[in-house]
Amino acid sequence: MSRRLIALLAPALLALAACAPATRVVLLPQEGVPTAAVTVQARQGQVVLAQPYAVAEVASSGSVDTAQTDAQQVEKRYGQLLSVQPAAEQRFTLLFMPGGAQLTPESSAELADVLARATERPGGEVIIIGHTDRVGSVESNDTLSLQRAQAVRQLVIDRGFDPNRVEAVGRGEREPVVQTADEVEEPKNRRAEIVVR
Repeated sequence: MSRRLIALLAPALLALAACAPATRVVLLPQEGVPTAAVTVQARQGQVVLAQPYAVAEVASSGSVDTAQTDAQQVEKRYGQLLSVQPAAEQRFTLLFMPGGAQLTPESSAELADVLARATERPGGEVIIIGHTDRVGSVESNDTLSLQRAQAVRQLVIDRGFDPNRVEAVGRGEREPVVQTADEVEEPKNRRAEIVVR
């Protein structure tokens, strides 16, 4: 009897499986990102999703269909999956006094808030990226940027953060916020970026 039932159900299950999309892509809105897009490529074509909640469904045959959904449907279908997604990384910028690794008074005051946010994240890690303006040689700015990152790293560790979860790197004058000519001071470029993830 069970073999007969399986023999009858098998074609129906195969037919249903053929109707289900092999892959579904939903473009979700991102806080702080005004425009985003993703290209979905399949064997029989490609589509660009450029609106929040746009959907691309790729069938096992390789064809691509598009649709539109909304926040409520996404929550209903993917709510459990989205609830375990890690929080988005947070970025903070601290500024330095010229020529050294001493924070400005304003940045020193902000450090407590940065640390509070970092410790709110279970299992989080902190990456500190030191930068300089273009005053001085490339080599000396590489050294200074690393000193700045290491100084902030030590402040983070001194406040109780696990040293194994704090990394410091220096980028020198390579990634300025404000473009300047060589040997021009720029306070916004004398910084450490703190990435908490």
